Amino acid sequence: MMLNARETTFIQSINKNELISLIQDLVQIDSVIRPETGNTEHKVACYIIDWIRRELDIEPIICEVASNRENIILTIDSGHPGPCLMIEGHMDVVSEGDKAAWKYDPFGAEIIDGRIYGRGSCDMKAGDAIALLIAKSFRRTDQPWIGKLRLGIVCDEEGMMIGIKHLIKNGYADDVDACLIPEPEENNLCISMKGAIRAIVRVKGKMAHGAMPLAGINPNTRLARIILAFEEYEKQEKIRCGVDPYLGLPSITFTVIQSPPAGSPAQLNVMPAEAIAYVDIRTTPAQNHDAVKTKLQSILDELSGSDPDFKAELEFIEDRPVVSISKDEPIAAVSAQAYKDVTGKDPIWNGVPGATDGTFLSAWKNIPCIVNGPGPRHIPHQIDEYVEIDEAYECAKIYALTASRFLASKSSDNP
Repeated sequence: MMLNARETTFIQSINKNELISLIQDLVQIDSVIRPETGNTEHKVACYIIDWIRRELDIEPIICEVASNRENIILTIDSGHPGPCLMIEGHMDVVSEGDKAAWKYDPFGAEIIDGRIYGRGSCDMKAGDAIALLIAKSFRRTDQPWIGKLRLGIVCDEEGMMIGIKHLIKNGYADDVDACLIPEPEENNLCISMKGAIRAIVRVKGKMAHGAMPLAGINPNTRLARIILAFEEYEKQEKIRCGVDPYLGLPSITFTVIQSPPAGSPAQLNVMPAEAIAYVDIRTTPAQNHDAVKTKLQSILDELSGSDPDFKAELEFIEDRPVVSISKDEPIAAVSAQAYKDVTGKDPIWNGVPGATDGTFLSAWKNIPCIVNGPGPRHIPHQIDEYVEIDEAYECAKIYALTASRFLASKSSDNP
């Protein structure tokens, strides 16, 4: 499809050097959630708020979701009736872990061989920078457009997603017709997102001297039985469900194991009274969440039936459904054509291996979401995280074209 002058103007409004500088600025601000020091996304939020005020001359809506944890909502209204397109991103990043294991400073935003390195470079401060530049393009353009462009830059995507839940509950998604989410997906067009169930397993035992284990009840061996039983169920589900074309295989992963639980003193010669584990369960469309929960509870019941000293509780603390849209959904079709027109290649359709904020936008508000941001799919949460500059710039141009077409009047649709 040929680009008309209006569309070309939107694409050309994206300045590559400005994008690079903005990504670097955001990466250099530590937004790891650190309870021990009180660090949050607050400094990043302050930077973005100041940038919006300076570059766009607009006062964004600032919502405090928790102490020093804000959502930023920005709406640019064309003044003409039309759809509302939201671009959504998050400001928090996961821990850098052992800094000594990094080749590059995790908050240095160094440019090496066309890549920007640093924690959050692709997950997802590059995406946030793209969202801000798209907003700037629409704020400053003299080209015609209709409807509204909204940015939702939120806190806590890496945790319990309290940011997007707050945004939705406070009505900022009520008028949204479609959403673009520039999470790191190598610019693939992701139309499905895995479901997620989060659970806590607590196993009760009886404290005893390590030299006299028969005087107590060991919670650790019983937790081990649970881990192996859940692993066997995972294997069965992989066989039953098969490989989803976009989402792959389901999984049950024990991510945290503590014995004794955090806050209790541990000693090598003391059998603890309790063990606790956190479980991250990822689901595909072939699974029913209620059935998964029932099965996991039945595993504990079976283990209890064969051991009178087995006492375990299973608590489900989060439930995020599998969500998906059709390739024929308007935002998907527009995104696909924009990808082809910018890159000269057919888009790669894919799925998100985890949940995103879009999970709740889709599940709670039935908003069609496309997740298609820059960055390698395998690198988030790892050391030496990076984003390719050319890929980020490509994504920004795709977003500019997608938004310009989604928010175009019929009279300006064609060259």
